[in-house]
Amino acid sequence: MKTALHTTLALVVATLAVGCSSLERSRDTGDSRVSGRTLAMQVCSNCHGIDGNSINPNFPKLAGQQEDYLVAQLKYFRGHDRSDPEGSEYMWGIARKLTDEQIKGLATYFSQQKDAPNVVGNAALVAEGRSIFENGIPKEQVAACAGCHGQAGMGKGTFPRLAGQHADYMIKQLHILSQTDQRPAGAVMKPLVHGLTPKDMVAVTTYLQGSAPQ
Repeated sequence: MKTALHTTLALVVATLAVGCSSLERSRDTGDSRVSGRTLAMQVCSNCHGIDGNSINPNFPKLAGQQEDYLVAQLKYFRGHDRSDPEGSEYMWGIARKLTDEQIKGLATYFSQQKDAPNVVGNAALVAEGRSIFENGIPKEQVAACAGCHGQAGMGKGTFPRLAGQHADYMIKQLHILSQTDQRPAGAVMKPLVHGLTPKDMVAVTTYLQGSAPQ
C-alpha cells in the first residue's frame, strides 16, 4: 500500500515538474528552444507588463513599439553596446544569451500588442510640447522630432515610437542622449536635442505621453 502511494506521489510530482518546466512556461533565457513569445510573457512581463504596457515609468512601454527598433535595442544590450545604467543593469544579463530568433520573436510579440492610454498632462504644456515635436526650436538648432519619429510620435523602422511612452522615462533618455555616450547608436540625437532646456523636455514628453494610441 505504501509502495503504491509513494509511486503515485512520485508520478504526480514528476508530472508537475514537467508542466512547470515546459517550453511554453520556461524562464530559461539560455535555452534556445524557448520562443521569444514565451520569454516575453514569462520573463519580460515582470517589468514591462504581459502586454508591454508597463505601469512603472522606470521601465518603458513596449506595446505597439516599432519591431525593427526593438530588435536593434535587444541586440545592443546583448552585445553590451548600450550602457545606460538602468538599461544595462537589467538587460545585459537577460539579453546576453538570446538568439536572433528569440529577439525577433520578442520584438514581434510586443510590436503587435495594443498600447493602453497613458496620463494626459496640462493642456498648455501639451500644446507647447506639440509645437516642439512638430516644428522643433529653430533658434536653438533643435530639429522637429516628427522628422524621425513620425507623425504623432508613432515611430518608423529603427526610430522608436514615442507616443504613449512614460514622460519620466523619455526625459531620462533625453538626458542620456544629450549628455553621455552610453547609447552610441543614438549619437545622431546629441546635437539635435542638446538645445532643449529642462522645461522643453518636460513639455515635449508630456505631449508624447498623452498622445492617443493608434
